[in-house]
Amino acid sequence: METTIETPLTLKPMSTSECQGRLTAVGDALYVIGGKWKLRIIIALNEGHHRFNELQRVINGISAKVLSQELKDLEMNGLVERRVHTDIPVVVEYLPTPYTHSLKNVLEALSTWGVQHREKLRKEAK
Repeated sequence: METTIETPLTLKPMSTSECQGRLTAVGDALYVIGGKWKLRIIIALNEGHHRFNELQRVINGISAKVLSQELKDLEMNGLVERRVHTDIPVVVEYLPTPYTHSLKNVLEALSTWGVQHREKLRKEAK
């Protein structure tokens, strides 16, 4: 698979207030989806892994405590819905909300960049 690295973005110079606005917006986004696990959890949920143990199995290296906290944070920010089915046995599912789909372009861009970056590192290691 051949990967092309695009040239650096050429952005027009911004005013200080525009720059501060962009920094604030990115900071807000990173507050909600930043860290090692949140985007991985969202991807796993979008791929159909909805039960706690499924999520923990598919996301290598995440502890139950961290997964639980991250799911609470994502629920608080409207990206995950927790559903309890009171049948016997009780089943708890975590589902992506419609708001989660607003991250589709972000996830695709990060995935594409990650593939390109890994390929760049492989080429440099040869």
